[in-house]
Amino acid sequence: MAKKNIKEMSFLDHLEELRWLLVRSTIAILVCAVVAFFFSDFIFSEIIFGPKSPDFVTYQFFCELGKQFDMADTMCITEINLPIQNREMGGQFSMHMWTSITVGFILSFPFVLWEIWKFISPALYDNEKKYAISFIIVSSILFFVGVLFGYYLIAPLSVQFFASYILSPEISNAIDIDSYVSLMKTSAIASGLLFELPIIIYFLTKIGLVNPTFLRKYRKYTLVIVLIVAAIITPPDVISQVIVTIPIMILYEVSILISAIVVKNQEKEKLKA
Repeated sequence: MAKKNIKEMSFLDHLEELRWLLVRSTIAILVCAVVAFFFSDFIFSEIIFGPKSPDFVTYQFFCELGKQFDMADTMCITEINLPIQNREMGGQFSMHMWTSITVGFILSFPFVLWEIWKFISPALYDNEKKYAISFIIVSSILFFVGVLFGYYLIAPLSVQFFASYILSPEISNAIDIDSYVSLMKTSAIASGLLFELPIIIYFLTKIGLVNPTFLRKYRKYTLVIVLIVAAIITPPDVISQVIVTIPIMILYEVSILISAIVVKNQEKEKLKA
């Protein structure tokens, strides 16, 4: 069995490595944020405020889907009444800055992953280190797919639901820019990180915190939680709830498969020892 190539480092040495990881990652995020800062018109008009328009691609998709099931009246959106306001003197500038940083984080995510890999690689076996490029590519793809999933599915469904929710005719909606953009950021980034579930399960299995038996045992509870979340963030129809639930459960099943493979490989290594 190949032995781990672990450098003899003190606790302070590890802290120093972690510090430089954070420094390099922060610089990468800020560089990408500067680029995003100069494309604010496109980012806000076309991307962030895109789900406010009834012509947004997600709404059109659900409308066409509704027509196939004779549900066009409930699934076709003709108007979204969602006025956005700013109530702070420096609110728009602050929003410009923080949104640029958020975009910078998304764009620099592969580099951040590379830095994380370099930090943990000394604790890996020699035959595992050769998968560095695969790890970066797969993790980055999962993250970007998750961001797109959150932006094109969770965010517009949430926007449409909250914009149409009426507690009383006496109450009018005038949404703060912070609240709206926070919804968009959370939907995109949280989904991106959620799609990293197979990678997370891989490492948790490697260190013995989870195993395929544990994941299979709690599969039904996971399904219930996902269905509840889907029911909250989607319109009140079964089709849209299923569309949100299916990708997440597929990720969970893939995670179980990955965990099983890791455990199987660990057992083989023990037999060789």
